[in-house]
Formats: sequence, structure tokens, C-alpha cells
Amino acid sequence: MDVTRSLARQSLLVAVVAAVLDGAQMVMCGAFGLAPVLATVLTVATVAADLALAAPASTAAAVVVAQVVVKVSVAWFAHHYGITARVFDVGYLVAGYQAGAWLSGAVSVLTVALLAGGSVTVNLAAALAGTNKPVRLVVFTLGAGVVPWLVGRYTAARGAYIAELEQRERLRQQEHRAALDRALADEREAIARDLHDVISHHVSAIGIHAGVARMALSRTDTETAVRSVTAVESSSRAAMVDLRRQLDLLHGRDEAGERQPGLVDIEDLVQRVRDAGLTVRVTVSGEPPVLPESLDVMLYRVVQELLTNALRHGRDPADLEIVYRPGRVEIRETNPMLGAGEDVHRDPTGDVHRGLDGIRRRVELFDGTVEYGADPTGTRWTIRVSVPIGAA
Repeated sequence: MDVTRSLARQSLLVAVVAAVLDGAQMVMCGAFGLAPVLATVLTVATVAADLALAAPASTAAAVVVAQVVVKVSVAWFAHHYGITARVFDVGYLVAGYQAGAWLSGAVSVLTVALLAGGSVTVNLAAALAGTNKPVRLVVFTLGAGVVPWLVGRYTAARGAYIAELEQRERLRQQEHRAALDRALADEREAIARDLHDVISHHVSAIGIHAGVARMALSRTDTETAVRSVTAVESSSRAAMVDLRRQLDLLHGRDEAGERQPGLVDIEDLVQRVRDAGLTVRVTVSGEPPVLPESLDVMLYRVVQELLTNALRHGRDPADLEIVYRPGRVEIRETNPMLGAGEDVHRDPTGDVHRGLDGIRRRVELFDGTVEYGADPTGTRWTIRVSVPIGAA
């Protein structure tokens, strides 16, 4: 709104200055001493045509017509009364500029033709009066009728080009902000998945060991209680190590911390699950390739989530199979369900849903696939993960 008002004020200022200059020239050229009435009419017409320069852009063609009519009339008046003083044509020049800047298409072409024709007519009258040489006719015609229009066209085209560049920059910045927002959302989601995996795994083990210790103490089974409490201590320390590792990553200190876990650490993970009371049978087939670190960490977290779900929601024994194929890693985990016909998804906390969704999102980032569900008998739960190595 402020820009619009500023442009309107500037347009009015230009119109007033043009009217003052052109009107003053009419007074100083001596026209009022020769024909006062006609000079007054022409002066009023000149001022009115110049003030019309402040009108909206939609009137630019009409303003050009008015300027040409007034200019030609003043020229023939000067020729008739032998006035040799040159009259300023500020309004005529501004009208040509506005026509070039504001009009387009056939209307714009017609206005420049009209401006050139008016300039030719004026200069012909001057040539007849002997004030202009015919050879200068073309120069004056181009200067007064065509050049302002060309300047207006150039200015409008340049303004449009700059506006387009600014629009592109705004779109680029919007796309950059949108990409940054998506990256931040993805990062928050990845952090949430990692924290879920770490906390869920270790807290599940701690809870199971604490329950065993409580029951052992109630039976005065000191040896079992000590073993379970020791396992709680071990799981707690492991949880703190994993959490510290995640915090190091968040603070950008992963190079100074411990290496992120990978498939080579599966045995330690399996042993912790076994210590928590779940029998796990592991089968590894194929030649283990050198995996990209990001893929290696992702597969470790997937196995961690699979075993945690089996520990919390399944029964003995759990079978874990890791198959290394050319260009692909496949993981399969299966375990008996808690009861015949019971769906592993029926957990009140929704933790399994979060875990399975986290697995699916992790695997999809590497163009992998996830399949899970109960077998036809409804007694065993199976989940299969397949990830191409090259997608990392």
C-alpha cells in the first residue's frame, strides 16, 4: 500500500512539473499578445493534457491522443502567427514513455505510430516556417516520437525481468526452507527411532531381570536373585553407553566417541537378550560383505527391535536368520506368539506398532522391503527384512 501511494504521488509530481513547464512556455512565447483567446484555450488544453499524465495506466492511450492533438494544434498556431520560439514538449515525451511502459500489443504499436506522426506534423510546420531544416526532420521525429516509447518499453521489460528474478529467488528460498523443514522432521524422526530402540531394548531387559530377582528373593533363592540383579546392572550400563553414543551424535561428536554398532556386534546383542530369558537361535549364511556404515547401523537397529519385540511379546525360542546374498542382505526373525490366535499387535502401550513402523521407515530409506505377520495357524510371528546393499 505504501509503494502504491508513493508511485501515485510521484506520478502526480511528474504531471504537475510537465504542466508548469509547458504552460510557462506558452506564456513566454508571445502567443497571448497575438491571439489571447486562442492562446488561453491552447494553454488550458496543454495543462490539462499534462495533468492527465497522473491518470491510471489504463488511460495511457487516451493521454497519448490528447497530447498529439494539443501538440499539433500548438504547432499550427505557432506557424499561423509566425511564432519562431521553440515550445517545450515535456508532456509529449512523458506520454510517449508511459505508452511504451504501460501498453502492449497492437495498442502500443498504434500509439508509437501516432506519436511519430504527431512529431512529423509538428516538425513539418516548423520546416515550413523556416525554423527547421528538412534534414533534421527525421532526427526530431525519432527524438520526440519514438525514443521515449523505446525507453518506456525497455524500462518495463527490465522491471519485469527483475520481478521474475525476485520471484524465482523467493521460490528458491521457500523451497530451501521447505527442504530444511523436511530435513529437520526426518532428523527428529530418526532420533526418535534411535531412542525408542535403545530405551525399549534395555528397559525391557531390566524389567524382566528385576521381576526375576523379585521372585527369587521371595523364594530366598539368593543365587538367582544375584544373577538377575547383576544382569540389571549390566543392562543399565549398556543403556547408558548407547544413550551417550546417541548424545554424541546429536552434538556432532561421533568421531570422538565410540563406533556405532553394526552387524558384527549382533552376538553381544543376542547374548543380552538371552540373559534376559529368551532363547535365541542365530543362523548366518553367505559371505559377509563390507557394508556402508549407515546401512550397517540401520541393520543392527532393526535386529535390536526384532529381538526386543520377541522378548516382550513372544515366547521361546526365537529364530534369527541373517542371509548375505550378492548385493542384498536379508534378515528373518520368527518366534511363537504368546497364545494361539493372539496377534502380536495387541499391546496396550502401542510399542509394537511404533517398533514395526520404525523398522519400516528405516528400511524404506535404503530402498528395502519389510513383510511381517502371523502364520496361517496364528501361532508364530514372522518378520522379513530385505535391503539392497547398493542403495546405501
